[in-house]
Amino acid sequence: MTATFDTLTLEIRDLVATVTFNRPPVNAQNNRLREELAEVIDELGDRSDVRAIILTGAGKTFSAGADLSERPTQDPGRYTAHNRRVRASFDCLLECPKPVIAAINGAAIGAGCVAALCCDILVTSERGFLQMTEVTVGLAGGVAHVRRHFGESDARLLIYTARRIYGPDLLRMNVASACTAPEDLLDAAWTIAADIARASPSAVRAAKRSFQVTEGMSIYDAYRFEQNQTKALSTSEDSAEAMAAFREKRAPVFRS
Repeated sequence: MTATFDTLTLEIRDLVATVTFNRPPVNAQNNRLREELAEVIDELGDRSDVRAIILTGAGKTFSAGADLSERPTQDPGRYTAHNRRVRASFDCLLECPKPVIAAINGAAIGAGCVAALCCDILVTSERGFLQMTEVTVGLAGGVAHVRRHFGESDARLLIYTARRIYGPDLLRMNVASACTAPEDLLDAAWTIAADIARASPSAVRAAKRSFQVTEGMSIYDAYRFEQNQTKALSTSEDSAEAMAAFREKRAPVFRS
């Protein structure tokens, strides 16, 4: 990728891409950031030299939410168009065929909280926190994404009270997979991403597709979908390489 971004930074190393919100002072999400996030995630999803993505924030903040200076007017169509742009910036994370790891380095508030919850895996520092402040400003949103990661009582706690829920409690609530010291956060995210990058790319894509497709299915239909994916994968180059590596007692080298 050769583009220069106004609101993000991008680093690709050893099959892992790190995308960083970089819009001082608090990485507030304006329309430009939303456009650039969708652009970069869409391209990384198609690149053969990227197998996992880390999403984090520059400075002490993951993302403090929407830039209120761009809040839409009540002119006909403006709010509808705004909502479409916001959804696209979240949908790109949900729909990306590569796993996305949120490394929550600080405040993830409102739209920042939802962006983190749209990632596949959440890791947080002890100073990182999720917060939904909508009820304090006369709004209500984010319930669907919050409910995917929080238990029912904790989801309501987050939404109704607008409390900050910090890393240790996110770990206790099973929302985050790890909680680290601030200086160890990116290393923890990188370790997870590196494990993903060593796996079969086609199998990882299929696994993410299963998470996407089966979320609302019955167990019967969901497992049938997964079995069909496994059948398709059984004749793939990755599967053949895995079997050859097993026979030859070596690590597999996946290329797809």
